[in-house]
Amino acid sequence: MHEESLNFLRTLVNTPSPSGHEFRGQRVWLDYVKSFAEETFSDAYGNCVAVLNKGGSPRLMLAAHADEIALTVNYISEEGFIYVRKLGGVNAAITKAQRVVILSRSGGVKGVVGNIAPHLTREDDKEPKPPKIHELFIDIGAANRKEAEKLVRVGDPITLTDEFDLLQNDLAVARAFDNRVGTFAVAEALRLLKESRSKLRAEICAVSNVQEEVGLLGARQIAYSLKPDIALVVDVTHATDYPTVSKSQHGEIKLGCGPTITHGGSNHPEVVARIEAVAQAKRIPLQHQAASSTTGTDTDAIFWTRGGIASALVSLPNRYMHSPVEVVSMKDLEKIPQLLAAFGQSLKAGENFKVKI
Repeated sequence: MHEESLNFLRTLVNTPSPSGHEFRGQRVWLDYVKSFAEETFSDAYGNCVAVLNKGGSPRLMLAAHADEIALTVNYISEEGFIYVRKLGGVNAAITKAQRVVILSRSGGVKGVVGNIAPHLTREDDKEPKPPKIHELFIDIGAANRKEAEKLVRVGDPITLTDEFDLLQNDLAVARAFDNRVGTFAVAEALRLLKESRSKLRAEICAVSNVQEEVGLLGARQIAYSLKPDIALVVDVTHATDYPTVSKSQHGEIKLGCGPTITHGGSNHPEVVARIEAVAQAKRIPLQHQAASSTTGTDTDAIFWTRGGIASALVSLPNRYMHSPVEVVSMKDLEKIPQLLAAFGQSLKAGENFKVKI
């Protein structure tokens, strides 16, 4: 990965972007894509779009969600401790004893999620039950509620402080690969298409959309307003190549073996077939997974919009999803923009995808 792209990825991942409060990360994304796009804009709720070959046909939307799971201030006790609600699928058990930053109006306020020392637990509580989210509390060092309220207020979002780092064998770790790797991939696809000398017939709309983790909400908004003919959604999927994960239940997905495509559900079979053909031509390895009904991604919201948009999901294998230590392969990640760009280049003028009857 060339240096500018790596720096963009690092900055994007490290920038807090909680559901409903994505504007910090969206600024980073727009600043990067504007040099590759003919037009950039954002809508009422912060969905961001970068357009290339405006007026081309068909209109291809490359979409990924910008938000990360997070917490929000719910209550401040008389002693100055902060209690929380969750934004998205937060695991309360692994959130204890973590460092956090509360994103207040005046800037970041550092804190820690409290954790009772084992010495102070009762003898009959040697096997404690997993905590509930309302039992978590944050210590910012305030002496009382009045002092805490000078720094934070109810509704301020909270993220963990774990940041991007590189491991062995081209693996990387971060708190928010879900799904900043997706918004990175669609931005990089736009860059590859801009730098390509081949003639582009389709209009390409790279999209960084909001509030996926709390209900696929931004994707519904932007798919309705953009009216794409085709949509490729980029998200993460569960890698199953580590201990205790059942492959018979969750499939076999490995880091370093390429992006994953999903079959069934919202994934249009002809779009999936084109992805496979493009991948074969470009020698991009693919992994496969099945959807019984829904995918749990923005694809589910996009494909039924305005009577149906031909859609497909491209996923990056991710170990330890929804944790502070998500692990992905940089080699897998680099292949996704290549795949997206090649798909865009493959489209013929005015082409559409229909299920063969």
